[in-house]
Amino acid sequence: MIFVALLIRWGINVLALIVVDWMFDGVTIGRWGPLLLAAAVLTIGNTIIKPILAILALPLIVVTFGLAYFAINVLMLALAEWITPDFSIDGFWTYVGATIIVWFVNMSVGWLLDRVRGGQA
Repeated sequence: MIFVALLIRWGINVLALIVVDWMFDGVTIGRWGPLLLAAAVLTIGNTIIKPILAILALPLIVVTFGLAYFAINVLMLALAEWITPDFSIDGFWTYVGATIIVWFVNMSVGWLLDRVRGGQA
């Protein structure tokens, strides 16, 4: 079951990165290989690394009213860019916009999947 959930998250991140690549001129993702690898890195980072960083940064997250948590999201996207060849994001505001789009796609598709699963139960 965990494997299926990770595959679903990975697929959603693939979609999110396709949207980000389409929306921003400052984002360049090579063909399918880099796209799939970047989505995998983003999925693993969000599943394993992000919760650890969030716990460690919890006081800072509280003091900054969640802005530090957004910075962790930007770091996860930067990690995916750093590890993946043929994937680049140019500029601070492009990182910010791309992070917001990745979040929005993840939330929207997650909400949609919850509604579909709720109808079957």
